[in-house]
Amino acid sequence: MIDRQGRKITYLRVSVTDRCDLRCVYCMAEDTRFLPKAEVLTIEELDRLCRVFVRKGIRKIRLTGGEPLVRRNVMALIAGMGDLVADGSLDELTLTTNGTHLARHAEALAAAGMRRINVSLDTLDPVRFQGLTRWGRLDQVMNGIMAAKAAGLAVKINAVALKGVNEDEFDRLVDWCGRQVFDLCLIETMPLGEIHADRIDQYLPLSEVRARLERNWTLKATDYRTGGPARYVEVAETGRRLGFITPMSHNFCESCNRVRITCSGTLFPCLGQEEAIDLKQPLRSSESDLPLELAIDRAVDRKPEGHDFVIERDGVPTVHRPMSVTGG
Repeated sequence: MIDRQGRKITYLRVSVTDRCDLRCVYCMAEDTRFLPKAEVLTIEELDRLCRVFVRKGIRKIRLTGGEPLVRRNVMALIAGMGDLVADGSLDELTLTTNGTHLARHAEALAAAGMRRINVSLDTLDPVRFQGLTRWGRLDQVMNGIMAAKAAGLAVKINAVALKGVNEDEFDRLVDWCGRQVFDLCLIETMPLGEIHADRIDQYLPLSEVRARLERNWTLKATDYRTGGPARYVEVAETGRRLGFITPMSHNFCESCNRVRITCSGTLFPCLGQEEAIDLKQPLRSSESDLPLELAIDRAVDRKPEGHDFVIERDGVPTVHRPMSVTGG
């Protein structure tokens, strides 16, 4: 699949649920309302949808949420996608998780053919963690992370940079990830959805963060890529990689190879645009995959050149759907 800009689309992010057991302040409102069950694709429908995308050229699938491990029977989907990795149809299957259910599933994820995961962790301070997530427990997430490490999964820590909240912790995160043999990726907050918070107050350009880190760490250029939007350096003192995702200060659209599917079957060619194509209707209306394939082709053809992320002073986001709906 190739879009109008000549970009080859090889990476699919699939939200398996809009539900989450945390309410991170930059992601979701505390009183978020979730989709009715009938509007959410079944595990079988998600499996069929992913297999169609793989036949059309997708080489990497990342499962997201909400929190994907709260989805009932999600391991059946993961096992099915793992079979595609085993037979060579898919290069990689990965997962983004908040870690709260990771201790229970880590060994099964590794057994299914998953080799690496991303864990969202914005702070190493238990009190701050509870405040950021509204009711999460840091020890529960840490137990999950260590279970994943013990199972042989490569762990990358994702941390959203929040002005005045966790900006004093980045040196500590770099050090901790180095000692644990984890990569770290820092992310600028994105204007997605109404969260009852001021985006201007939250936004911290990663150019500033990098300049501060360079006072204490030697950041060496590297060509390493995961297929996602992060741009990496190597931290000489730890030997680990440090990534920067900068949708606000420097977008990554020129090399975007990704499309996203929500748990309700809506395909977004671009995270930062509202245009979307419904895949649920062709998925449920025909046993043939042809209508589904035609809808996918239309969506890829409409993939825009770039996103329109802007943080306005009044805090109103340019994209009104929350990240939990689209998938991380």
